Amino acid sequence: MSLWCDKYRPKTFDELDYQHEQAELLKNIVSSGDFPHFLIYGPSGAGKKTRITCILNELYGPGVNTLRLENHEFQTPAGKKIDITTIGSVYHTQVNPSDVGIQDRLVIQEIIKLIAQTNQIDTQQQRSFKVIVLVEVDKLTKDAQHALRRTMEKYVASCRLILCCNSTSRVIPAIRSRCLSIRVAAPTIKEISIILKKVANYESLNLPNELANRISEKSNRNLRRALLMVQTCATQKYPFTNDQVIAEPDWEVYLRETARMVAEQQTPYRILEARERLYELLSHCIPAEVIFKGLLEELLTTCDGQLKIEITQIAAEYEHRLRQGQKEIFHLEAFIAKFMIVYKTFLDSAMGELFD
Repeated sequence: MSLWCDKYRPKTFDELDYQHEQAELLKNIVSSGDFPHFLIYGPSGAGKKTRITCILNELYGPGVNTLRLENHEFQTPAGKKIDITTIGSVYHTQVNPSDVGIQDRLVIQEIIKLIAQTNQIDTQQQRSFKVIVLVEVDKLTKDAQHALRRTMEKYVASCRLILCCNSTSRVIPAIRSRCLSIRVAAPTIKEISIILKKVANYESLNLPNELANRISEKSNRNLRRALLMVQTCATQKYPFTNDQVIAEPDWEVYLRETARMVAEQQTPYRILEARERLYELLSHCIPAEVIFKGLLEELLTTCDGQLKIEITQIAAEYEHRLRQGQKEIFHLEAFIAKFMIVYKTFLDSAMGELFD
């Protein structure tokens, strides 16, 4: 059984359900013949990769939908071998260089060089360049971003880049200035509800308006998440009911329980327990930034107004360290330990004032 978010993903600009003016703008840019480097950014589940798919379809036609996986092996100057997997067609290649960690600079240089020097198989295609899609560009190291800036200038005649990220704040200005930036905003609650009912009709299901609205609100305007939630509801119980329970991902429940454990007891043993649970989340490929945000939101519910400000400042400091460092677990655990110290001090002070 395929996921509905992939099964019903639009492939052309005409199939898009929202932000039609932006779609028309992108369509005109592609048809003008002067194809620039793109930097497409926006929140998760807003439709960034869907817009990239539409751009490629408008550029090369349906041939870009015939995808294949390729494994590449590179060797560092120190002799270490790096393996990375790409997905693409004869016209484009999609890769996530941040998968290899601090070796992302080498991957960027070698992948672009390899693709730029390879001619297209389809000689009838009027486009003389290939497209390289780099996802999660905001997670690249600074060295990799500077290497990307130099490489994209060197091979501009034979390939174009489409960069995809959630935020441009971590992309260096030298790259932003060389790309046409397109922001894909998250769909509204109403737009998500309409899309959910449309997909349900494709599956011959009757989705009540009230349930569609509840799912849309619970998805935090993440369309992919909303489609996964409605598919889960359909698997668990059909026909739908307005008061049907909307299942949450197990990892979110697990993360909330971890935060409650930290707030309930501030001891070294509890830190060890929290470390094990954090390792469990990281081993299941939950991003450290998502874990950090979930911990903070849940811990703030146990604090009063003044303490919330202090905890938020501490979280900002440790999140910055997390992004600068390599071992995510160190910074997550350090934040929990610091929270315990501050929270325990606050509780002891409050109890002392109460008895006085």
